[in-house]
Amino acid sequence: MSNYQIALIVGSLRKESFNRALANAIIKLAPSEFIFKFVEIGDLPLYNQDDDGNPSNSVKQLKSKINAAQGLLFVTPEYNRSIPGVLKNALDQASRPYGQNAWAGKPAGVLGVSVGAIGTALAQQHLRNVLAYLDVPTLGQPEAFIQATEGLFDESGAIGAGSKAFLQNWMDRYVAWVKRHAD
Repeated sequence: MSNYQIALIVGSLRKESFNRALANAIIKLAPSEFIFKFVEIGDLPLYNQDDDGNPSNSVKQLKSKINAAQGLLFVTPEYNRSIPGVLKNALDQASRPYGQNAWAGKPAGVLGVSVGAIGTALAQQHLRNVLAYLDVPTLGQPEAFIQATEGLFDESGAIGAGSKAFLQNWMDRYVAWVKRHAD
């Protein structure tokens, strides 16, 4: 496969989100054959099993984008020691109805940034639990619990010098993971 389409899901809806900034910066560390497509999740209705037979257009588009991808990249904040509700809703929407899980088998990476000292460690763990159930092979190492500190991003929005080697290593491992597990 010459190109890898990666569905990039940011768990924050805020325009100035640290996690959206991280997503925009980390993809610059990937090789050119990795093409990242942001998958917006803010317009999805709340999951309701009654809608399984007649999903909204936004749910159909979500599932289509996930199905078209060879890999997944989740970049999420931590809300109240877990993943944001909007992200859980997207996971539920694209995994239903039972037997039609768009996430299954797609290799994934999980990142997040927060002002807290442990970054998004708990949110990432909860997300990994959900992804395991959804049959998403997820990169386990290296973990990246990133604290939003001065210099994380440079003036152009790229990863700053102090974090670049660490995050380049993470991206290199993610790329190898996707190449090994993508269909």
